[in-house]
Amino acid sequence: MKRTAVPLPRYLEQTYWWAYLHPQGVRLFERQWLVNLILWGNYRKLRDAALAAMGTPIDGNVLQVACVYGDFTEQLARRLGGTARLDVVDVAPVQLDNLRRKIGSRPGVTLHHRDSANLGFRDASYDRVILFFLLHEQPDHARARTVEEALRVVRPGGKVVFVDYHRPARGNPFRYLMQPVLTLLEPFAMDLWLNDIASWLPPAVRPAAIEKRTYFGGLYQKVVITR
Repeated sequence: MKRTAVPLPRYLEQTYWWAYLHPQGVRLFERQWLVNLILWGNYRKLRDAALAAMGTPIDGNVLQVACVYGDFTEQLARRLGGTARLDVVDVAPVQLDNLRRKIGSRPGVTLHHRDSANLGFRDASYDRVILFFLLHEQPDHARARTVEEALRVVRPGGKVVFVDYHRPARGNPFRYLMQPVLTLLEPFAMDLWLNDIASWLPPAVRPAAIEKRTYFGGLYQKVVITR
């Protein structure tokens, strides 16, 4: 595991300390059934959709931006091709420690203590980048920097895959249930109801393709940007 001196973002300490920083919170949420419940039974479907968008097998240099509760990284590592390499970054040391306990020591998998808004990797150094339910946890300025960094480190022709919340269709009852829940517990998530993920692309970036698909009546989305 590679660590450098990276300060915790203020929004993370103030808003999400209970879910991602406190050891008891990490122990609580590191339960597959609970993560699936939070996503209304859609965890496996969304996980597999994200991984499928990255190819079968997943080849080349792969970057996962932020740790994920559940078996996401384990499943990602299992789908890597023979010469593929996976880097996982997170700004919270407790999350990296938790991931290491889950996956153990795997050849070709390296954990890095980095901020998604300042990855520190070389330009165009990855073939695939995945962000699984990260953007909704960030305020606008951090989200814009995270998207910019993800696009910066992916090579031309490579893909950046986002899976996150989305504004449900009017006929979806979860639209009216989730709005107060997200407003209370995920105060930055409503940005993704009001704006497309592509709206946070840097003005100078002209992607080759943007593919978007929604799930569960529009409550979730997968966006694949080909650089």
